[in-house]
Amino acid sequence: MKTLEINFDGLIGPTHNFAGLATGNLAATKSKSNTSHPKKAALQGLAKMRLLHQLGLRQGFVPPQERPDFITLRQFGFTGTEKAILEKVGQSNENLLARVYSSSFMWTANAATVSPSADTKDRKIHITPANLATLPHRALESPATTRMLKEIFFDQKIFQHHPALPTDGVHFDEGAANHLRMCAEYDGPGIEIFVYGNSAVSGVRPQKFVSRQSLEAAQVNVKKHKLRQEQAIYVQQNPKVIDSGVFHNDVIAMNNQGFLIFHEDAFVGKSGFLKELQAKFLKFTGRSCLIEEIPKKRLSVKEAVKTYFFNSQLVSLPSGRMVMIAPQEYFESSSARSLIEEIVQKDNPVQKVMAVDLKESMLNGGGPACLRLRVVVNEKELTGIRENYLLDEKKIRQLENWVRKHFRDELNLEDLKDAQLLKETRTALDELTELFGLGNIYEFQI
Repeated sequence: MKTLEINFDGLIGPTHNFAGLATGNLAATKSKSNTSHPKKAALQGLAKMRLLHQLGLRQGFVPPQERPDFITLRQFGFTGTEKAILEKVGQSNENLLARVYSSSFMWTANAATVSPSADTKDRKIHITPANLATLPHRALESPATTRMLKEIFFDQKIFQHHPALPTDGVHFDEGAANHLRMCAEYDGPGIEIFVYGNSAVSGVRPQKFVSRQSLEAAQVNVKKHKLRQEQAIYVQQNPKVIDSGVFHNDVIAMNNQGFLIFHEDAFVGKSGFLKELQAKFLKFTGRSCLIEEIPKKRLSVKEAVKTYFFNSQLVSLPSGRMVMIAPQEYFESSSARSLIEEIVQKDNPVQKVMAVDLKESMLNGGGPACLRLRVVVNEKELTGIRENYLLDEKKIRQLENWVRKHFRDELNLEDLKDAQLLKETRTALDELTELFGLGNIYEFQI
């Protein structure tokens, strides 16, 4: 039975803005208060989705969440009409206003942790939405993400949906951005690697920025997903690189199937981790995994963060060869460019590198891999996904026309106070549900 990996990209929303809310994300902080370009951002995201589709891969999308989030505003004690609430919060708490208008749901690598049926004891695909508990503007995404994922992956005989972990100050979970799956083939058993920033009970931790993923969260997800302990690996992300702007593992390491690329300074206890990975991979797949370590003398952590070298999408083509979908910023760095040229020339599965322009997302600290959630399914399991959310060329064109019709060319933080933006956003989302037959996935009424 044919098994494939589907990339589900977040559809960038009409309130894409630069509020600089993500502490530890250097690009987002640097872009704070700049003018954003929602239309350009969404079209750039769709262009990447089209590229994956044209390469012969299945491509899905996750709709934007409703913004602003009036549930949160009312929890903060704001009352009255929605227009009145926007006026009040705009006058008294601009940070809160930016939070409830955040479009950070676009980075679906943080949406959930997904374990394919080949790894789980009950042979179901297990999905746990991330609680995103370390940042207030991201934490409000979790309830809507949970609903969206249940809507997209609807068949409960195939997909086991779990609630997000509790926001208890211990179980910090930011989803697939800190989760790697190593396998020889998508349909075979894999080794699931859970990268964490700190533990509540022991170990070193970052001093400057908060760790967004805890060991305790990873351990619970392993149990909930019915993974065999011998197929799971826990490895700590180097606290020093977190303090240098590596807020997720996918900013310092990437993989696809049996190929892992990571920076020399990525992990604590690197040699032990690699030894465990190689032994377990050989045991469960009968093959050796391929590992490429990038020396810091060739690419500094600072340059890795600047270029998002490790945030490429490494994907397998139908031919079996791999392509690296890289941010355009790669090619503006001589060190990153020379490194990637070497990787392509080496004896490994990477056939070529293709650049994508994701400037708007990159300015907020999100590259190609940030925008997608990977879901491995076989042909039978594919029937448990609503076709509405799987793209073809016609649907991509429809989405592009929808963006051009409804999204603003420019957006400033001052615009968030304007009730007209609320009206425009709801009109856009309402039309999206009609266009794709998505049903009542939003709570507002036009």
